[in-house]
Amino acid sequence: MFSRPLAVPLRAAVLSCSFALVGCPSEEASAPAEPPREKVEPAAPPSTPADLPRGLLLALSTFRSEGGKQIPQSELVVVTRTGGAWSAVSATDPESNVFHKAMVVDLPGAGPSLVTLGGTNAAIKRWEKSAAGLAPVETLWRAKFGGKFDRMRDAEAGDLFGDARQALAVATHDQGVIAVVRARDGGGWDATELDRKPDTFVHEIELGDLDGDGTLEIYATPSAPNKLDGTPQPGEVVRFIPAKGEGRTVVADLGLRHAKEILAGDVDGDGRDELYVSVEAAEGGNLEVKRYDAGTDPRASAVVVTLADPMCRFLTAGDVDGDGKQELVLAAKDTGLWLARPGADPKAAWTTESIDTQSKGFEHAALLADLDGDGIDELYAANDSAKQLNRYVWVAGKAVRETIYTNPSPNSVLTWNLMPAPVELLR
Repeated sequence: MFSRPLAVPLRAAVLSCSFALVGCPSEEASAPAEPPREKVEPAAPPSTPADLPRGLLLALSTFRSEGGKQIPQSELVVVTRTGGAWSAVSATDPESNVFHKAMVVDLPGAGPSLVTLGGTNAAIKRWEKSAAGLAPVETLWRAKFGGKFDRMRDAEAGDLFGDARQALAVATHDQGVIAVVRARDGGGWDATELDRKPDTFVHEIELGDLDGDGTLEIYATPSAPNKLDGTPQPGEVVRFIPAKGEGRTVVADLGLRHAKEILAGDVDGDGRDELYVSVEAAEGGNLEVKRYDAGTDPRASAVVVTLADPMCRFLTAGDVDGDGKQELVLAAKDTGLWLARPGADPKAAWTTESIDTQSKGFEHAALLADLDGDGIDELYAANDSAKQLNRYVWVAGKAVRETIYTNPSPNSVLTWNLMPAPVELLR
């Protein structure tokens, strides 16, 4: 189904170094009493190429005060580097008060495309650039789920049916709908529900192949609705395998706790994907990152990282030092950015070190990506407490920070997602 292009304001965002604190509504546990004291090295970062072939997509909510309330509005920010300078432009969609995700998907019939997931009016849209800037040109799926909220919350793209075509696995609020959006022969899109449960939030989707059979599995994180009073929020991680016709299987039973972030990938380098589950702290407890392998009992797991923080909603893996081994970056809410490395036994506790205690945020979006193409991943993190987008590179074993974008809005912001994108789609 096609929708008419929307009128989208587009502005050049002036990059500055001015800082402003931003507040986000808290959900659960408070900050730990003794945060780590390590700081980023003050050294200058290595020279960055004048032009980068890939930029970054930032999916935001920008808040304004109205009648004593904080009113969110969607914002899509595109950050690129040309001629030795970082620059940014932004756009919005008046149909959505939030972009929960912006990503590039190789869509059948359209090729590599910029896609957004919106809330309020739950919709997945494809965008194109024109002389007037970026604007949505096609709606892949729009839905009303029948609850209080209609939100497209997360999606991942992959060859889910073994037909060499990309399909989207989608998580939604608040009726627990998990769905697959697939191109229809002859044009258009079909959405097929895999799961539905009333009064359920699904925050995260991951694709992986834990059993090593070459078929992608979908992992998702249904939980009870967000709690503001510290009462339990039970949750689990469930699996679906569309290509095999396999429905809902619980792979992680989290009891009275829940996870809003999971990561599937071969971080330990053994040739087989693992599933990492960021289990949010119970009241007064610690955050735990649990590892699950194929066949792990849903009530059993290996705790590989423990942090004195209420939550960590971004896990990202990559090689930050060029040694050919993967590291895991955790973007915690209150204690900042952390680097974790597996040891000789990747199911035992991993070593952890602080990257930056000053980078914070309710979601605290983070991404490891090699935008400059040197074979080593850089870390990009949205420090919403200062409305900054920071870039980190490792020099002599230490992270060096560079601020590449500061949101010029006088209002609070919440960054939901960071993703790389080729510049030819962006400008």
